[in-house]
Amino acid sequence: MKLAISSNAFKKFDIIQTIDMAADIGYQGIEILLDIPHAFPPHTTEEKVQSIKQKLIERNMVISNLNAFMLYGIQDCWHPSFIEADERERRQRINHTHDCIEIAVRLGARTLSTEPGGPLGGVDRSWANRAFISAMEELADHAEKAGVTILVEPEPDLLIETSDQFLELKKAVSSEAIGLNFDIGHFFCVGEDPVKLVDKLLPYTHHYHLEDIAEDRVHHHLIPGHGSIDIPRVLKAIQETGYDRCITIELYPYENQAFEASLEAYRYVTRVIEGLQNVRLV
Repeated sequence: MKLAISSNAFKKFDIIQTIDMAADIGYQGIEILLDIPHAFPPHTTEEKVQSIKQKLIERNMVISNLNAFMLYGIQDCWHPSFIEADERERRQRINHTHDCIEIAVRLGARTLSTEPGGPLGGVDRSWANRAFISAMEELADHAEKAGVTILVEPEPDLLIETSDQFLELKKAVSSEAIGLNFDIGHFFCVGEDPVKLVDKLLPYTHHYHLEDIAEDRVHHHLIPGHGSIDIPRVLKAIQETGYDRCITIELYPYENQAFEASLEAYRYVTRVIEGLQNVRLV
């Protein structure tokens, strides 16, 4: 397993500075935020794409994933969503994701993650499910042709929160271009055991997010080791599947101390990985 950091913790820096800082810490990969200020599609010229690719080569880093979830370039983290009551707003999110697929092709990235529908915000759940399925079917067609996989990321208080809700989505959208971004903390927040979910969701998991969560399970990302998730057992379960790609640490609440938080996280998780031979799952 390789360690990556999400650039969404480094919103006070441009993406080139962020790649340099992540590499200086020791990270092997980076998840690039497809939003302001890093690589929001309307602002991402061919010159910027080439500068990102060149910097990654220079620092011997890979793209772990592309974050197409946040959308401050238009409104905020969750809005506009795939399930807005206003059709024009839904189309903004869908079109943004189409643009993100094209950015993925230009950057040579294999996956991008997105929100699991969005906040219900008073709309009917059954209608919201139909709207989200329709959007995913449209986007899956584009993603298949582009050779990109769209990863739905279940999150507390959004349309899809749990593993079973994600599996219901997959029954409705069978395309292999729709997969899962397994956020360890998010599943912990909704009362599920991430260790038990690793095998359950393995057929659909293309990427992992890692953060810690407090004992009260409130959705607030903490530096790994600061919360109540049994991180060694989760990483051991992932390791035993043979997963050898990036696990991305996501610390967006720490943008005022992005480098320090990312360094502490890297040191802690590296120690955990080095000691996994001593971890038992049963």
